[in-house]
Amino acid sequence: MELTIAEIAIRLVLAMVLGSILGTERVFAHKTAGIRTYALVSMGSALFVIISQVVSNSYLSQGFTNFDMLRMAAQVVVGIGFLGAGLIIFRGSRVTGLTTASGLWVAAGIGMAVGFGLYGAAIVAAVLTLFIFIILWFIENKLKKTKPYEKTDLECSECGREIEK
Repeated sequence: MELTIAEIAIRLVLAMVLGSILGTERVFAHKTAGIRTYALVSMGSALFVIISQVVSNSYLSQGFTNFDMLRMAAQVVVGIGFLGAGLIIFRGSRVTGLTTASGLWVAAGIGMAVGFGLYGAAIVAAVLTLFIFIILWFIENKLKKTKPYEKTDLECSECGREIEK
């Protein structure tokens, strides 16, 4: 299947829009990775998949039969893992940035789905990701406030390390 410029544009714009929606929620949550970061990760992932698909079609039309277009897509997952690792911050005994890093990883998956033309899967994944960011955040905060999950240990105000009693 030959991709037209219009189909490529639709895929890139949809990936950008879905990534932007996820990034908007992260802005409301006062996180460092926001609209532009999520939009770029999602659209970039879609672009790499499109490149992979176009190059594969070119090789297949020339008679090459053992060309694997999923290799580039697999490398997107690795690259986003590297980007996500940079978002994870250790503050004393606490770790922050895990949700933002995993959100970027999902944005990459959404972009890859759009890149492969799996629009329905991309939209469902974006909606589910927003559900996780918004609804499950409220549930998680309520659970953290219950007695079994209350933090009882003391932390140093300067370095964040646990103070022994």
